Amino acid sequence: MISEDEQLKYRIALTLVPGIGSVLAKSLVSYCGSVENIFKRKKSQLEKIPGVGPERADAIVNHEVFERAEEEVKFIRKHKIKTFFYLDEDYPARLKNCDDSPIMLFLKGNVDLNAARIISIVGTRNITGYGKQVTEMFIENFSKYNAVIVSGLAYGIDIIAHKESLKQSLPTIGVLAHGLDRIYPSAHKPVAEKMIRNGGVLTEFISKTNPDRENFPSRNRIVAGMTDATIVIESAIKGGALITAEIANSYNRDVFAVPGKIGEKYSEGCHELIRMNKAMLVESADQVAELLGWNDKPSTKKENKQLKFFHELKGEEKVLVNILQQNGKMDIDTLTLVSKLNMSKVSSTLLNLEFAGVLRSLPGKVYELA
Repeated sequence: MISEDEQLKYRIALTLVPGIGSVLAKSLVSYCGSVENIFKRKKSQLEKIPGVGPERADAIVNHEVFERAEEEVKFIRKHKIKTFFYLDEDYPARLKNCDDSPIMLFLKGNVDLNAARIISIVGTRNITGYGKQVTEMFIENFSKYNAVIVSGLAYGIDIIAHKESLKQSLPTIGVLAHGLDRIYPSAHKPVAEKMIRNGGVLTEFISKTNPDRENFPSRNRIVAGMTDATIVIESAIKGGALITAEIANSYNRDVFAVPGKIGEKYSEGCHELIRMNKAMLVESADQVAELLGWNDKPSTKKENKQLKFFHELKGEEKVLVNILQQNGKMDIDTLTLVSKLNMSKVSSTLLNLEFAGVLRSLPGKVYELA
C-alpha cells in the first residue's frame, strides 16, 4: 500500500505525460487497473493499448515526469490545496459524466463541488451597464435557492458574478486557465481571496502553468460540465461564452440566454443562441429555477398504474422507472447520480421510455412518470 503523497505523485505524473489527454488517461487506468500500474508496465505492453503507440509508451516508461510531479505534491501540501481524482467519491459527479473531464482537479477553497444546485454564469469581458444590472439581479434572486455560482474570474460578466455572489453570501467558484500559484488577471486577486473563504478557485492545471490562450477552451469545459446549466448574460457573435454554451449543449446541459436590444453588439451572441434553439430565453432567476425543476418538491405518491410496465422493462429502464416512482419528478443529472449509470446511457434510456409512453419530459430536462 503506497502513501497518499506517493499516490498523488503518480496521478499528477499521468497528467504530465506528453500526448496523454484525459480520455486516453482514463483508458490507461481502465486497462492497467490503477495509475501506479501504468508506470510499472513494460513498453511492449503499453504499446498494445489502443491509442498509445511507441512514442507515448516511451514517454510513460521513461518516468521523466516524476520529478515535476514530486515538486507539485510539495506545492499542494504547502498551500493546503484539495485534490480530486476522477475516481474519487468527492470528484464533481456532474463533470465526471463528461467523457473528456479532467482526471485531476485542484481546489483552493471551501465548497461542495457536488452541491444540490450549481449554475454557471458567463458572458463578455466588455460588459455593458445592462449586463452588469442583469447579472446582479439574477444572482440576488438565486440567493433564495442557495445556488453555487460558477464563472471564470475574467473581466466583465465573470467578475461581476463573483462579486455579487460574495455580496449575497452565495458560494462562488472561479475556474482558472492556469495553476494555483497565481491569479489572472492579477487585479482580481482580492476577490479570489474572498472567494476562497466561501467558494474557491478551481483548476486542472498544475502550478507554474501560464494562462495561455489554448487553456481557456479547456477551462470552459469545466465551467460547463460541473454545473446544472449555463446562463449567457451578454456576448458578441463570437466569444468564449458561446464556446462554453456549445460545450454545455454537447454535455446535454441546459443553456439559457438573456435577450438584449436588437442591434446591440453584446446581445447578438445571446440572440443567435436563442434563434438557433441552442439556448432558452430567460429573463429572471425564477424562470431558470422553474425550468430546472428547483421549485418542485419530490412526490411521495406511488404511480401504481406504471407497475404494469415492470415485466416489459430492461435492466436500465427498470432502474430509472423505480427511481422516478420513489421520488416523483427528477432532472437528468440527479437521475444519473442516483442510478450510477453514465450520462449517455441515462439519456438514451429516458428517450426509449418516453417513446414507449412510460414517462414524459418536462422543461429543464426534468422527467416524471406518465
